[in-house]
Amino acid sequence: MASDKSQQAVCTRIAQILRNEREKRSLSMNQVAERAGLSQQMVSYVERGMRNPTIETLLRMAAAIEVDLARVIERAQKLGSPQKGS
Repeated sequence: MASDKSQQAVCTRIAQILRNEREKRSLSMNQVAERAGLSQQMVSYVERGMRNPTIETLLRMAAAIEVDLARVIERAQKLGSPQKGS
């Protein structure tokens, strides 16, 4: 089982990836919030790591940005895991 610290690191990376993907698509926080049915403040809090969002909130944000949340989570986990054989 992953430690609390490593879980928090993955959560932080998920938020960073969602923000990067949003910015890559030139979407504002307001646009994502509107598409996701969330407040702009919630989107901001999630992106800045100030909230631990529910899976529903993450799914809504990912859908609004048009990314697959499962792939975002996978990317976040890989960014933090040590390379094997290095």
